[in-house]
Amino acid sequence: MRLRKTFLGCAIMAALMGVTSCSSYKSALYMQEAEQFNENPKSQLYDFRIMPKDELVIVVSTTDPEASAPFVRRIGQSKEFVGTTNYSSQNTNMLSYLVDNNGCIDFPVLGMVKVSGMTTRECEAHFRELLKPYLKEVPNVTVNTSNYKFSVLGEVNAPGTYSSENEKMTVFEALALAGDMTLFSVRDNVQLMREDATGKRQIYTLDLTKADIANSPYFYIQQNDVIYVKPTKAKVRSNTFNTNASMWITILSLVTSVSTLVIALTK
Repeated sequence: MRLRKTFLGCAIMAALMGVTSCSSYKSALYMQEAEQFNENPKSQLYDFRIMPKDELVIVVSTTDPEASAPFVRRIGQSKEFVGTTNYSSQNTNMLSYLVDNNGCIDFPVLGMVKVSGMTTRECEAHFRELLKPYLKEVPNVTVNTSNYKFSVLGEVNAPGTYSSENEKMTVFEALALAGDMTLFSVRDNVQLMREDATGKRQIYTLDLTKADIANSPYFYIQQNDVIYVKPTKAKVRSNTFNTNASMWITILSLVTSVSTLVIALTK
């Protein structure tokens, strides 16, 4: 009878350990239930949109460099510059244009130009139209951002602020730059803080364990996004235990030293 009870107890314990192990394993996986997602995929195209506080590098070029020179600003050059010079845009330090709170930039000759809400390709087309009256040919215009950055905090291997030349980045790519999540991270409750064009901040919750995260409007991050990965309760308890254990060890060591000193003095 005793042997049977012991066997039954071991079986129950093993079953509980198996369930816990499977649960822990499943909670550590990204993009689960991919089969269901693939059966009913939803296409989603994302385009970077210019916002206030963005910094843009705008290069205007024509077959005649002297004709486009007034529309190209370099670092240390006054915006009133209208002279000619010989230079190559490829090896010149271009000046960034800061998008103000009204969504405008101060561009040479043209003055204040509204760019907020446009994609970089739309912005290029807009400047080509604006520059037509000043040039004998349709100029080549390229627009890129120079301050695309985001922050990843919490239970990742390398938290910090990162910058990227890529204007289209997923939340997984952002986490990869931060060294990925640790095994003690909560993957189904990742928080993303975002500021819109009006300055309003909101926090969104992402479940990275589900495959349909790819359909979320927050799957692609925007400039200045902050991603926060929460630690698991086990990690918090572990850190608390280690802190308390260190404190009690210190206290016990002090008590032992004092007791030893008292005993030595009373002899």
